[in-house]
Amino acid sequence: MTASSSLLSQLAEHEARALGAERQGRLAEALISWREVLALNPEHPRALIAAGFDAHQRGDLAGARDLYSRAAKQTKDDPTPWINVARICKQQKDDAGEEQALFQALTIDAGDLLALLLRGHLYERQGRDKEAARSYIAACIVAPPTDKLRPDLRPMVAHAAAFRDRHDRMMADQLDRALEASFAQHQGEDLDRFRLSVDIMLGRRKRFDSKPAQYYLPNVPAIEFPDRRQFPWLHDIEAGTEQIRAEFLDALSSDEGFTPYITYGSDKPLNQWVELNNSPRWSAFHLIKDGQRVEPGASRCPNTMALLAKAPQPDQPGRTPVAMFSLLKPHTRIPPHNGVSNARLLVHLPLIVPEGCGFRVGNQTRQWEPGKAWVFDDTIEHEAWNNSDKLRVILIFDIWHPSLTEGERAMLTAMSTALNEFTGPAEGYGA
Repeated sequence: MTASSSLLSQLAEHEARALGAERQGRLAEALISWREVLALNPEHPRALIAAGFDAHQRGDLAGARDLYSRAAKQTKDDPTPWINVARICKQQKDDAGEEQALFQALTIDAGDLLALLLRGHLYERQGRDKEAARSYIAACIVAPPTDKLRPDLRPMVAHAAAFRDRHDRMMADQLDRALEASFAQHQGEDLDRFRLSVDIMLGRRKRFDSKPAQYYLPNVPAIEFPDRRQFPWLHDIEAGTEQIRAEFLDALSSDEGFTPYITYGSDKPLNQWVELNNSPRWSAFHLIKDGQRVEPGASRCPNTMALLAKAPQPDQPGRTPVAMFSLLKPHTRIPPHNGVSNARLLVHLPLIVPEGCGFRVGNQTRQWEPGKAWVFDDTIEHEAWNNSDKLRVILIFDIWHPSLTEGERAMLTAMSTALNEFTGPAEGYGA
């Protein structure tokens, strides 16, 4: 055996002994072995870290910093030695050295949670709040859930989150003050969309996008409540509210044809529909379902059916159009959900609305008023509630999305027919 191979063998033996002692928590024995490694290889990074830790524990800050720095120069893919240098620099009140060491650590791993937290703390101590916020925000992004965090990091992450939130509030307040004059200058103009964009940017409101559960048509405008001027036929339907309500009440008097709105089989995942599945708390009296008239209900409501014919009902065999009376019993909430296709929109004509009812689509919450219809995009998350002691009733039906061309509508009709031939009618396409 050559001298070189003998040295390598001894080095490997001492290193294995040191690592084994560390795994078993015998740190004093591990340190002895690491010292033997250093005697054979003065620049061994793991041995330097162990020696640096020992020096740090003994209060030899200068020695620890030197050992950690030497280890850092030998380690190209682990930020730990540089983080250790930063901690020593903090104790030595060497802010410049601490900042440079953390820079080196984050150059190796820009997402290292501890390095981000330490840099945020450094900048916070120095009063560099904006830079501290950037580090703390990055730390909050990369931090795992609290129950997955190391216990020693939990208070640091909690502090980072609190600092971030405080910084965000200060920025929001300053921006609000700065925009006051501009809002006043453009008073009377419709700036709701811009206001919402600011609230979303600042985290005061949530961003909601079109997320159809089944069919997505690209580049279709997703607007929570489209401008009703696009739907001039709504006036005729609103004018017939009393006739429609009378036909509903006649149907209700016989208590026939009403079925639960949600009717998933026991073999289907229920998710948010557990409470309402097959429940009469949310029920429907169908006039048109999956593109077909539902008898005898449709025949019992001739005025309603005639008024529905004035709307641009979608033509997707086995899927649309749909139309129904939707009944929500007292103290019932429909959970947030998304509709199936953005090729269509839904219409609500309120018929019976007691106080305590409400409806939210995305960031907009509205109150129904009997006889006043609206159109909404149900592929944007929406929910409804009846907190009253009385029944709430709405006529619901669907229409083509107004942005679709005649050619696109024809192709959607053809596609539905072709899909039906292969898979049969779609499930869950109701309003």
